[in-house]
Amino acid sequence: MKRIAILVPLLTICLSYPGHSDSDDAPEIVHDVLSAFHDTYGFPGATVAYTFSDGRSGDAAVGYADLEAQVVMTPSTRMLAASIGKTLIGALVLSLESDGVLARSDRVASYLGSYPWFQRVPNAETMTVGQLLTHSAGLPDHVQIDGAARQLMGNARNGSITPEDAVSFILDMPAEFEAGGGWGYSDTGYILLGMVIEAATGRDVFDVVHERFLSPLDLASTSPSDLQTLPGLAVGYTVEPNPFDLPARTMSADGVLLWNPAIEWTGGGFASTSHDLAHWGQVLFTGNAMTAPYLDRLLDGVPVHPDLAGVFYGSGVAIYAETDRGPVYGHGGWIPGYVSSLRHYADHGLTIAFQINTDVGVVDDSTDLVPALEAALATALLLTSDP
Repeated sequence: MKRIAILVPLLTICLSYPGHSDSDDAPEIVHDVLSAFHDTYGFPGATVAYTFSDGRSGDAAVGYADLEAQVVMTPSTRMLAASIGKTLIGALVLSLESDGVLARSDRVASYLGSYPWFQRVPNAETMTVGQLLTHSAGLPDHVQIDGAARQLMGNARNGSITPEDAVSFILDMPAEFEAGGGWGYSDTGYILLGMVIEAATGRDVFDVVHERFLSPLDLASTSPSDLQTLPGLAVGYTVEPNPFDLPARTMSADGVLLWNPAIEWTGGGFASTSHDLAHWGQVLFTGNAMTAPYLDRLLDGVPVHPDLAGVFYGSGVAIYAETDRGPVYGHGGWIPGYVSSLRHYADHGLTIAFQINTDVGVVDDSTDLVPALEAALATALLLTSDP
């Protein structure tokens, strides 16, 4: 019902503008689309940003960053970007590979084999760095293990939490498949990837991300989500009950998260704005995120399922090779209280990012909010640019 409900206002919005105009109508169109979705789906607030390869860009915000305090959402409001952070970690591996610090063909054991627990990791001796990147190492996903989220939350409340805490949930478990023999999304794999990066560089992984990407690309609103107090963060709202035992409002009145997002680490690990995410996506997917060539390696993906022809996973990026808009690259993000989307439409030089400060109806797939908004924004923006 909700998809039908949104079609009428969206159709009205799109038809009220020409397919191409000398004046840039895109900012107004984007705001209208976002407002229509806000009215229909009733989420607390959201932000959107977009950028074209010709330099045109814009953003919009609707609703509230804090419902109870009636704090209005603005384009500069930050949210947890969740697994979109994998695009930064994946790009970092390619940057380090260009410098000869590590290689995707390296065995993970050559970096982590000295840890006493490592031999208990499925496929410990056979998996490679590249297989961690593409989720083809055959590792289970600790996030999907019953009770893991609750236990990690409890550990984080009682003191510091380490990457090994997350990895511990998959020790002695059978592999999902032989390394390189299939595809299975695994946050645990990206935790191990963060540990590989630190072993290879001898440095904190987030410091290296800042040095190579956040600072030179002026991603000033993006920072590690490793604290319970993150400046400028919108309140996130979730559903009760949930696996994290969180209340519906996931932040205290004085701006402190009621859980520690550091449990995500390199499985995501960043707070950001839609503006920063769109800018990052544009430079990443147009080959401008680093000096050395990397796009062929970024998009060197593995098929995610035999029944999903044309869908691949590359170096921290989902690849939709065959859509009616041409190739689409990006990533989604979910974490309690927040959902995010990053999409780059390669044939049109367009990147779109949005963030919403609730996961109600999204985490359980009871609404089509995310894919519907992705489609609506792409349709509306491409109408303003294509002849």
